[in-house]
Amino acid sequence: MNYIGTRGFSDQRSFAGALLDGLAPDGGLYVPQNWPTPDFDLAAASKGGYGDLTVKLLNLFGVNVLGDQAVKAAAQRTEDAFLRNGAVPLTKLEDNLWLLELYHGPTHAFKDMAMQMMAPLTDAALAQRGEKLTLVTATSGDTGAAAVRAFAGSKHVKLIVFHPLGRVSPVQRLQMTTVQADNVLNVGVKGDFDDCQKIVKALLSEPSLKAQGLISSVNSINWGRLLGQVPYYLAAAAHSGADKPEFIVPTGNFGDAFAGWVARKIGGNVGHLHAAVNQNDALNQAINNGRYVRRQAVETASVSMDVQAPSNFERLVFEASGRDAGATHDLFDTFAQSGEATLSGNLQDALKAEVSASTVSEEQTKATIKLAYEKYGQMICPHTAVALSAALERKGDTPQIVLSTAHPAKFPSFVTEALGFEPKAPDAITDLYGLTETLTEMPADIAAAVTTVKAFIEWID
Repeated sequence: MNYIGTRGFSDQRSFAGALLDGLAPDGGLYVPQNWPTPDFDLAAASKGGYGDLTVKLLNLFGVNVLGDQAVKAAAQRTEDAFLRNGAVPLTKLEDNLWLLELYHGPTHAFKDMAMQMMAPLTDAALAQRGEKLTLVTATSGDTGAAAVRAFAGSKHVKLIVFHPLGRVSPVQRLQMTTVQADNVLNVGVKGDFDDCQKIVKALLSEPSLKAQGLISSVNSINWGRLLGQVPYYLAAAAHSGADKPEFIVPTGNFGDAFAGWVARKIGGNVGHLHAAVNQNDALNQAINNGRYVRRQAVETASVSMDVQAPSNFERLVFEASGRDAGATHDLFDTFAQSGEATLSGNLQDALKAEVSASTVSEEQTKATIKLAYEKYGQMICPHTAVALSAALERKGDTPQIVLSTAHPAKFPSFVTEALGFEPKAPDAITDLYGLTETLTEMPADIAAAVTTVKAFIEWID
């Protein structure tokens, strides 16, 4: 299994190369050269043990270049983060409607599954090469927390996390800044998430940093990150007992939703995919109106979705365009230069055939948190509420699985406002308060980011 870039890079990389590169040399994102056909019974594996399913999928996508031990270790950590009391965390709300809880890992967010998997795979790839790696990541909250927990203390990895200062929840910030590890630097950027993402993309192609060694990212631009999210679509669909259930995905960067697309592409029992977004609805506007426009991100209760330039939209465009690398390059180059791009009618139709999208307001989000508690006895986070609201709007005879992406106690203020009482927090969250925080503040400036990262690398080395 080799990997190519969405903007024309065709030299091919093994999984290890794609994992450590993060961004393809053409400036695009890595995708498999060809989508594989499972050499095992995918339906049976999806109904079986989650760890076994993950091992089979990782091998299908060429992860076994890192050795069987690395694959098994990654699968075990993924399984540990996913299961609820040893079972697939699927709760039936009513006929043809399920909630898939994806927040049973160490930071109580769905990002743990992929990040817990990435850490042992990255260590194995670096050990094979005898090298060290600088990882940079942009986060709107949960990615950074999951990355810090997964990579803290690594002997092979230096991790720098950029988050928008004052625009993540207090719990999300504490989960990043209270982990005291010499190999981790937390940076608060005076801007929004898109500023952080722009900084990370610039750092990945910065020659002076490349001269200091390998540099990559653990954002969902990294194929290895995204791959860790594919198994739960397959397991959830199998354990629901439904035929081709529709998945409703609360999304910011579109990585989680694209993982569902991958599960369907390789023949999984996955039906339609619907992307539910908050008021930061660039993705919805692109798919439904044909205009992809970067605007200033608006602060919402579903902070992890406050994204106006979803990076994984590029993978969807590449596939929907018939893998037209030239057209993909032109569209995203135009978007990068001017902050907007117009999609052709044919491309828009092709995108709609792959995924639909809708926008959910703050009022709908709050009302859905209340409804979920009063009607279903479920306490949910704002991100989950965005997805459940979209699902109920679309509800018909088609089975639906709503992704629940974070513990409600990570967003206590908004949940309390909706319900009138504060959600009970697990010990892993309450224990954060009062711990010492370590945080570097920085303007939303690429030159400042280069200086900050260089100084940290030199200090570690």
